[in-house]
Amino acid sequence: MFENLSERLERSFKILKGEGRITEINVAETLKDVRRALLDADVNYKVAKTFTDTVKKKALGQNVLTAIKPSQLLIKIVHDELAELMGGHAIDMQLVSRPSVILMAGLNGAGKTTLSGKLALFLKTKKKRRPLLAACDTYRPAAIEQLRVLAEQIDVPIYMDLEEKDPIVIARAALAEAKAKGYDTVIVDTAGRLAVNDVLMNEIAAVKDAVQPDETLFVVDATTGQDAVNTAKEFNSRLGFDGVVLTKLDGDTRGGAALSIRSVVDKPIKFVGTGEKMDALDVFHPDRMADRILGMGDIVSLVEKAQEQFDEQEAKRLAKKIAKNQFDFNDFLNQLQQIKKMGNIKDLAAMIPGVSKAIKDVDIDNSALSGIEAIILSMTPKERQHPEILNQSRKQRIARGSGHTIQEVNRFIKQFEQTRKMMNMMGGSGMKQLMRNMPKGFPGMPGMPGMPRLK
Repeated sequence: MFENLSERLERSFKILKGEGRITEINVAETLKDVRRALLDADVNYKVAKTFTDTVKKKALGQNVLTAIKPSQLLIKIVHDELAELMGGHAIDMQLVSRPSVILMAGLNGAGKTTLSGKLALFLKTKKKRRPLLAACDTYRPAAIEQLRVLAEQIDVPIYMDLEEKDPIVIARAALAEAKAKGYDTVIVDTAGRLAVNDVLMNEIAAVKDAVQPDETLFVVDATTGQDAVNTAKEFNSRLGFDGVVLTKLDGDTRGGAALSIRSVVDKPIKFVGTGEKMDALDVFHPDRMADRILGMGDIVSLVEKAQEQFDEQEAKRLAKKIAKNQFDFNDFLNQLQQIKKMGNIKDLAAMIPGVSKAIKDVDIDNSALSGIEAIILSMTPKERQHPEILNQSRKQRIARGSGHTIQEVNRFIKQFEQTRKMMNMMGGSGMKQLMRNMPKGFPGMPGMPGMPRLK
């Protein structure tokens, strides 16, 4: 995500390195390159021009302090303007009715049905709401079944009527169902449609009139670049929506849609889809996205993800075990599983300032942890609880069961013991050392590429 744009912007700022001050000549040369980078990222031409003109005006009006280099000042201005370009700050949904209604709209193939499931899970787990999914896509084959499977997967109720073909009737019935059973949010999944199709556009407008949604969200595929922006503009003029959800932002996207859509349509980006898993939906924070575009990482989001998996009682229990040198393989396995729940390892590492560029060409994903898990799960409950009983015959059985060599099992156990001793010496802070040291002990394991050391 935004990798090419980040690299181009970094090269642009190098023009100012070594300069003693900002002048109209050197800032114009830098911003000319910045504008090219934005256009290559498929940012709307008018948006790119306005952006660089604003940055230039602000840069030339700034006095460079002796403690700040001109390139650093320009990066600060670009960062602030990028954040402002994308909306300035996160915009929450306004769900005031009981039940509240969220209407999903967009083109065919944008990912509305999957997004409806992700949003239901988000509201259920993050907002503690009781959502009901309404299957109102009566056109696409298997759309209702897809939503039913997703609803079952995330344990959220669904209203569907396989006999009814009128989405207006289904939407009204779903709303009545929510009122009767105490659900506080209805997410209406509608069929994909083209803005040039008057029949379908009139139909979704009628659905909107029928259920009076608190929020109408336009779901758009971020990989379509400026096409996404143009489509959003047309949809907004015909339907009128409250916010945008960008899907597939983790794919091969240049970022033009995210950078342009707020300015062109004047509607905020509220959510972004960042992966295929059902929990891969994030609130859109313009300032954090600006950080990531400029290679500054996103440490706030990383901390938030960690806090979501943080269990205070478990942490206290673990601290006591570490203090008594009783940290075992069960504890370690639990920590690994919590890390996996936070998301893709490479994406998490990229949130740390300075790491994204370093791991750009490194193949890292959550399967990198599967080798460790296989070894631990090949142990008996007693072996996991008492690492000291692992003799040669036990290790050979574990190696066979996990699909690894005896050398790899020995290497893992040795690294674990070293880490356990270190954690005991350092107390609770030893967990940081655990995460620094464990990966480097497994560079030769099948399916486990080397991972960067996080400092």
